[in-house]
Amino acid sequence: MREIVFDTETTGLSPAGGDRIVEIGCVEIYNRVETGRHFHAYFNPEREMPSEAEAVHGLTTIFLSDKPRFSEKAEELLEFIEDSPLVAHNASFDFGFLNFELEHCGRPSVSMSRMVDTLTLARSKHPGAKHSLDALCMRFGIDRSQRIKHGALLDAQLLAQVYVELTGGRQIGLGLVAETVTVEIRESAGPVTVREPRPARPHAPNDEELERHRAFIAQLVNPLWARFSSAG
Repeated sequence: MREIVFDTETTGLSPAGGDRIVEIGCVEIYNRVETGRHFHAYFNPEREMPSEAEAVHGLTTIFLSDKPRFSEKAEELLEFIEDSPLVAHNASFDFGFLNFELEHCGRPSVSMSRMVDTLTLARSKHPGAKHSLDALCMRFGIDRSQRIKHGALLDAQLLAQVYVELTGGRQIGLGLVAETVTVEIRESAGPVTVREPRPARPHAPNDEELERHRAFIAQLVNPLWARFSSAG
């Protein structure tokens, strides 16, 4: 099954309050395995970048000033995500911004039925634990050393690995399918000696052996088994 793991960076927390998407990163996975295909873009939000948001992701007003507007990349984004399920961490936040931007440029919004929220999965699987992306990477031994600041594409790549672990680990793609095993038989370097099996040796005692055994038993003084036989 094809799924898209994605993340966004924004100017703030509320699209209704005028905040906009400034970066989106999407990673394609198929049967829980990354295919190597991704979509990544920065956007000009057409507003100043608040210092609080800049401290999170490091994207400045100057850096974004020459980037395309969301509307200019919307078609390319929609072609990439197609109708696949969309996986995000705290997905209602990212879906809210994504649909606001799509509606803002006259595009239909993405159905919430396509939403897969890894935060909900993590809370269900590990109640009471920390569920941030950093905490989940630590839990599953995922290298996050490059994550100095938030970045949409890097975070989507990390989240793809977290999602695999939350949904069964890396063995999820293994199918129990019978396979034909081919065994290669090579000729030996020299001639093969074939030996006939040796006939089984007789193990039953002969009369002489039985007589010698009776004579040996008769020499024993007060044998243990005699005590039990007399008691009976």
